[in-house]
Amino acid sequence: MEYTKVAVTLTPVNEIASDLLMAQMGELGFESFSETEYGFDAFIPSKDYNSSLIKSIHNPLEGIKLSFKDEVMPDINWNEEWEKNYFQPIVIANKCVVRSPFHILEGNYKYEILIEPKMSFGTGHHSTTSQMLQYILESDVKGKSVLDMGCGTGILGMLCSMKKASSIVGIDIDEWAYNNAVENLSLNKIKNMSIEIGGAERLVNRTFDIILANINRNILLEDIKHYQSSLIKGGQLLLSGFYQEDLDIINQECEKYKLKYISHKNDNNWVAASYILAE
Repeated sequence: MEYTKVAVTLTPVNEIASDLLMAQMGELGFESFSETEYGFDAFIPSKDYNSSLIKSIHNPLEGIKLSFKDEVMPDINWNEEWEKNYFQPIVIANKCVVRSPFHILEGNYKYEILIEPKMSFGTGHHSTTSQMLQYILESDVKGKSVLDMGCGTGILGMLCSMKKASSIVGIDIDEWAYNNAVENLSLNKIKNMSIEIGGAERLVNRTFDIILANINRNILLEDIKHYQSSLIKGGQLLLSGFYQEDLDIINQECEKYKLKYISHKNDNNWVAASYILAE
């Protein structure tokens, strides 16, 4: 099948804006995405593409300039193209491998997560996702209830399931992410994780042992109070999706709700942090 590639340039590059743009473009029929140094490339069957699609895309964040350049791609084996150029398997802490169904597994790993490569975020390649996966690998989740807030592909919750969590709820505001997560649960034969569409309003009168939220700074700051009210005493909160310079303000907000800072990870200035709700 012939595809059209739309190169999306963001000035400055911003992961949150990229994620929001990918969600918009997914609803318009774009099937796959790949991060680039200038933003990302989006791919759509040429038969489904016309320039009016681009005109319907709105800028999700102030201060970001957008430009789009389309290019018809040759009719090639797209599974092979993804495997070679866009979605390579990734190994986390020598324990967990994330790959697509068309990759041939090399080596032995305790945990294997399959992701349909329909979007580049949520595959473990971005620093925020890989750091959250590392935290999960380090944490005792066996027999515990888990909330994966802003679940995207469902990758974080699926690793918790593989580590014997008792139950996992994934919540995402985007219908496209919901559908992709449901597909990935089936692909990985995950039986104890459910996916819901919505935001923090879905947390009323619900409690969890562990809450994961890999979103962005502004949403985290707004929703930390909701996470706290849904976390058991002594429960663990893992946050990511913000920069090193945002850590202080995240910590201050957590302190207001008796969430004790434990540690953080930093990769390419992206941070993941761990908190415990005081007894």
